[in-house]
Amino acid sequence: MLVADIQGVRVYRAPVADKRTNKDGTPRDPKRLGKIHFPVFAPDGLRVVGFMVKLPDVVGMIKQPDRFIALDALDVYEGVLAVADSKENFDDAAAKRLGVNLDECLIWTGMDAVTASGERVGYCADALFNSRTGQVKHFVLTEGDAASALVGNFEVPASYLVGYRNGAMIVSDDTLNLKLTGGVAAKAAEASVVIGEKVKKGAAKLDDKGSRALDKGSRALGKQLGKTKGMFSAFASEYRKAAGPAKKKKK
Repeated sequence: MLVADIQGVRVYRAPVADKRTNKDGTPRDPKRLGKIHFPVFAPDGLRVVGFMVKLPDVVGMIKQPDRFIALDALDVYEGVLAVADSKENFDDAAAKRLGVNLDECLIWTGMDAVTASGERVGYCADALFNSRTGQVKHFVLTEGDAASALVGNFEVPASYLVGYRNGAMIVSDDTLNLKLTGGVAAKAAEASVVIGEKVKKGAAKLDDKGSRALDKGSRALGKQLGKTKGMFSAFASEYRKAAGPAKKKKK
């Protein structure tokens, strides 16, 4: 499963197993929780352990902080994606059960990617992972929407991941030798193009002309969770801060 396949999907609270039936024998309805926001990776970066869920605004006005839900708690209940309404499936209790420290967990999507030798190779736009175990098969790196449409992305095997350093995903230098996938070039039988200076400079030129559609706020979300102020309670605030100040209206 790709992270992009589940982002934005509505998720609900399912009653715990022994309370899923009403007195008349009919199944209890699930309660709306929110929408899948961002994937959360284990500290080693190689496994999806859960997701941040964007909760609905209170009275349509007051923002609520995102909540963490464990990947293994997600299931289908009454035809919808749901998580059992039990403490061990949410936030710190879920992390403790999974044996991870949320402060050390990562959100790869949106994070700049750099090779071990310091070469910039775009940013992490997606990841393919096992929906049952969370194990990552590969990461999708791109230079931006326009570059992706023209020359495609490149899929970095999980084994190429070196780690996290100074706000960036560090990958093996071998990433520079990967072949592009998707994009007009690949569809035109030019998939043998190898990531190199010429391709990267061309992608950067496209983005300099304003072709990149992704906003600053989304790009800045790639981070180590513990680096946010107050972690979950400040997640929405950090997003707005990363997106920059609102433009003032001219008088």
